Amino acid sequence: MVRWLNQSSTYDFILLGIFSHNPTDHLLFSVVMLVFTVALCGNGLLIFLIYTDPRLHTPMYLFLSQLSLMDLMLVCTNVPKMAINFLSGRKSISFVGCSIQIGLFVCLVGSEGLLLGLMAYDRYVAISHPLHYPVLMNQKVCLQIVGSSWAFGIVDGLVQMLVVMSFPYCNLREVDHFFCEMLSLLKLACVDTSLFEKVVFVCCVFMLLFPFSIIVASYARILGAVLRMHSTQSRKKAMATCSSHLTAVSFFYGAAMFIYLRPRRYRTPSQDKVVSIFYTVLTPMLNPLIYSLRNRDVIGALQKGLDRCRVGSQH
Repeated sequence: MVRWLNQSSTYDFILLGIFSHNPTDHLLFSVVMLVFTVALCGNGLLIFLIYTDPRLHTPMYLFLSQLSLMDLMLVCTNVPKMAINFLSGRKSISFVGCSIQIGLFVCLVGSEGLLLGLMAYDRYVAISHPLHYPVLMNQKVCLQIVGSSWAFGIVDGLVQMLVVMSFPYCNLREVDHFFCEMLSLLKLACVDTSLFEKVVFVCCVFMLLFPFSIIVASYARILGAVLRMHSTQSRKKAMATCSSHLTAVSFFYGAAMFIYLRPRRYRTPSQDKVVSIFYTVLTPMLNPLIYSLRNRDVIGALQKGLDRCRVGSQH
């Protein structure tokens, strides 16, 4: 702890970033900021609709509201600092700021990964056991699922942040990333961090493969249940509901596994930065679009809200 306090008062890190100041990168930066804005608006709107419309007070929408909250926090963890550094020409980040980024990033990615896995179980129960769904997914179970997702992420983020920031760092403090990504930061440590990196790898295997296994098992059973349905309309509705979840899952887990489950010798900073943009900015934008545009209940809640605003403006 003493070392942590000493470093926090003297250390700044340099984020090399992902964009330079040529015309092409200016265009790419504008695209990223547009995606960031859509992610903010989309997730914020989805949270608002779910909590204000009584028809959306169901287990599935409770999970969606928490997913949107995680996505909202995730894009706000890294993108604003990246934008400030790019626009101002400054690349520094304080020791405390770097610590906060690591803690929040690990927390949110871990929480979202677990929540996506448990959401697959929710869809399995809804489709395979519709009559027992109100009992199996009662309010207590839903709150336990949400609480366990957040608790796991918070503990994991706090522990990894404290360990990473307790290492001594050499004079070269240039992080080859656009945010304080943990593995990029560990390359600058003055001590051997291989043991901790192995522990992190094991944690990533658990955080990614365990929920992903739940998803695969759940959707294998869901597919069997859907194929046994006699109604064509019911089959189409079930497949439409599940396909949106599978799309979001594929984006999130595909990018995260590419980053954290590859051997170190195959990792390159340029690839890591591009893929990180994909699942820290693009996926949070796509999630609310995937779930809302394919969902009649959400569209209905939005239409209802717009009608209220229209009536209110007329009076």
